[in-house]
Amino acid sequence: MNFKSGFIALVGRPNAGKSTLINNLVNDKIAIVTNKPQTTRNVIRGVRTDEHSQMVFMDTPGIHKPKHKLGGTMVNRSYGTFEDSDVIFYVIDATQKYGTGDQFIMDKLKNANKPVFLILNKIDRFSKDRLIETVHEWSTRFDFAEIIPISALKDLNVVELVEAVKAYLPDDIKYYADEQVTDQEDNFVYAEIIREKLIFAMEEEIPHSIAVVIERLHETDKRLNIEALIVVERDSQKGMVIGKGGHVLKQVGTLARRDIESKTGKKVFLKLFVKVEKDWRNNMMKIQRLSQVDE
Repeated sequence: MNFKSGFIALVGRPNAGKSTLINNLVNDKIAIVTNKPQTTRNVIRGVRTDEHSQMVFMDTPGIHKPKHKLGGTMVNRSYGTFEDSDVIFYVIDATQKYGTGDQFIMDKLKNANKPVFLILNKIDRFSKDRLIETVHEWSTRFDFAEIIPISALKDLNVVELVEAVKAYLPDDIKYYADEQVTDQEDNFVYAEIIREKLIFAMEEEIPHSIAVVIERLHETDKRLNIEALIVVERDSQKGMVIGKGGHVLKQVGTLARRDIESKTGKKVFLKLFVKVEKDWRNNMMKIQRLSQVDE
C-alpha cells in the first residue's frame, strides 16, 4: 500500500464540535473545548500518522457574522483553509435545525473546488430513524463527497471517518515527524489552557473579551515557571476576572496549572496578572499581539 498524506480543514458554525473532533482524531488535547461559541480563534493543526498515511487536520474558528475586527479576522482565517486543504470536513451539530448560516457556508464551499465531507456530529443524541431522515435531508442540499455521522465526544464512527478520508489524500510525503501531533508552540498551548479555564469561570460575553499572553517562560528538566497576562476590555471585567479576594483568579490558576503539569510532566509555577486594554478586539495591532491571530 502506497503512503498517502494530505491536509483536511474542519469548518462549520460555532459550537459544532470541531475542536472536540480534532482532539479525538489526534488522540491528544491540542484545542481547547468549551460550551461557549467562538472559543477557537486560530487555525490549529493536528497531525495523525499511521503506517500508511499522515493526515494534517486544521481546526478553524466557527464561521459567524462578525461583530468586531477580531471576529472578522477569525472568519477570514477559516476561509483561508479552503485553499490550503485537500479535503474539507463540514462539521455540523446534527441536533440543530438547518438555517441560513448553514446555507451561507455551503455557498462558500461550492467555490472551494475540493471534496467536501459532511460530518454529522452528536449522533449519540439521535434515534436510528431520525438519523436516516437527517442524512437524507442533508444529501439533497449539497453534492457532498461523503456523509458520515459521528459523535466526536463518544468516539462513534471516528475510525470509519479516518479510513474514508484516506482515499482522498493526494500526497505521498510526510510533513511532520511520526510522534508530532501539533505544530503549535508551547507559549500558545499554555495560553490557550489558561483561556479555557477563564471561559469556564466567566459568564455571558466576558469570555469573548479575554486574551491571554505568555510574557515569561523559564523551563528546566523538572520545573516550568510561567508568567501570563490576562487582558480584558473594561475595568469592570478586570474585577470579575480577579473575583472577590482574588478567588476566581486563584481557581483559574489552579486548574490551568494542573492541566499544564499533566501535559508536560513537570512541576509548574504559574503567575497570572490582569490588565485592561480598551476595545482591543477592534484594534488590528492589538489583535495580532494579544490573540495570536494573524491578519
